[in-house]
Amino acid sequence: MAVVLEAQRRFFAGGGTRSVERRRDRLRRLRDAVERHADQLLAALHEDMRKPPLEAWTSELQLVLDEASFALRRVARWAAPRRVPTSWLHLPASSRIEPEPLGTVLILGPWNYPVQLLLAPLVGALAAGNTAVLKPSEVAPHSSAACAALIRKTFAEEEVAVFEGGAETAQALLEHRFDHLFFTGGRTVGRLVMAAAARHLTPVTLELGGKSPCLVDRTVDPARAARRIAWGKFFNAGQTCVAPDYVLVHRALRVRLVDELRAAVREFYGPEPRRSPDFARIINDRHVARLAALIPERVACGGEVVREERYVAPTVIDGVGWDDPLMADEIFGPLLPVLEFDDAAEAIRRVSSLPRPLALYVFSSDDRFVERALAGIPSGGACVNDTIRHITTPHLPLGGVGASGFGRYRGQAGFETFSHLRSVMRRGWSFDPGLVFPPYRVPLRRLRSLLRWTS
Repeated sequence: MAVVLEAQRRFFAGGGTRSVERRRDRLRRLRDAVERHADQLLAALHEDMRKPPLEAWTSELQLVLDEASFALRRVARWAAPRRVPTSWLHLPASSRIEPEPLGTVLILGPWNYPVQLLLAPLVGALAAGNTAVLKPSEVAPHSSAACAALIRKTFAEEEVAVFEGGAETAQALLEHRFDHLFFTGGRTVGRLVMAAAARHLTPVTLELGGKSPCLVDRTVDPARAARRIAWGKFFNAGQTCVAPDYVLVHRALRVRLVDELRAAVREFYGPEPRRSPDFARIINDRHVARLAALIPERVACGGEVVREERYVAPTVIDGVGWDDPLMADEIFGPLLPVLEFDDAAEAIRRVSSLPRPLALYVFSSDDRFVERALAGIPSGGACVNDTIRHITTPHLPLGGVGASGFGRYRGQAGFETFSHLRSVMRRGWSFDPGLVFPPYRVPLRRLRSLLRWTS
């Protein structure tokens, strides 16, 4: 590791990453490599989680391709110095902001979207002119191997390096100094990453998660709302950091919404979802056991667990209360609790009292309810009348707030995360205002009046 990191630092110090054309070259190579390795990546994702090909392509490969193409078209503009106004008090002078690459960055990927959440941050790092070290998740071993092969065939180690392995590999990497750490995963490991970064005073981006709520008022069409909620929840078998964690629906609509959720599951996956080619599997036995322990005896639909297949059925659970074990932690699986509310203000107050989620979903035809929910419930991102779509566009940054993480990426936000926006003021020589130098001859009262006028 030390040898690779030293090689990357030398390469960066020698200017090997800075020019826009070199950045574009690396982005182009990454994009082309994903297209060349598409079959291997799709096969690996199927081996690890039995991801349906369409879900794997759209949520993993296509998203990385879109991110790279988006950056390719815009990186020259992002990297250019930006002129900003200069106060007349500073004249003669000009001011600008210069995006500077940070240096060598570390990206720690998760297992749930092991291609997208490793390579999409890499797009931002390369666009910003950095070298990068990647650590894919060992929990998705086939995807880890496929991503490592792609990187090693595409980049020299002095540009982008990859280290596979378990927790011991991550710990060894964190012993080294990096110029930025980017971590996607759970809060427990996120705290360890942050503690390790603190030893070197390294800035950190943490993309975590949380219990993303889905509020549904009485004004919506329950059938349409149910299809969109079920799609977002059961996509990738619920193993999505922004999946709706629970539904909080108005009492008057609860029974109809639960019926429609049951109908949506049947429509999507048939009478036996276990046999559907469009429903993924849980990542490993430990998570199957964790989810199985959360399933109550009575469910609205689903509830089946086949441990040897790592299958947990898409499950809707009605009649859940705030103190239910399902509401204690992020579920991260295909279990959807349904709670009810009578008073909108009380529902918003209750949700806002919980740790801030990565996503907020609001279903309503009442603009006042939507705006009250958005204003009253802080979250990393939000989507109105749909689920998870807001994270699929590079025009919107993705990031958490509070316990769901901090920092952001996607599109220009990713470029800026991996950049230092350096402030530069350049003064001319034509004159020096005498009042700024000692001995100070302007009375303080007069100076304060002057400065108040200029502001």
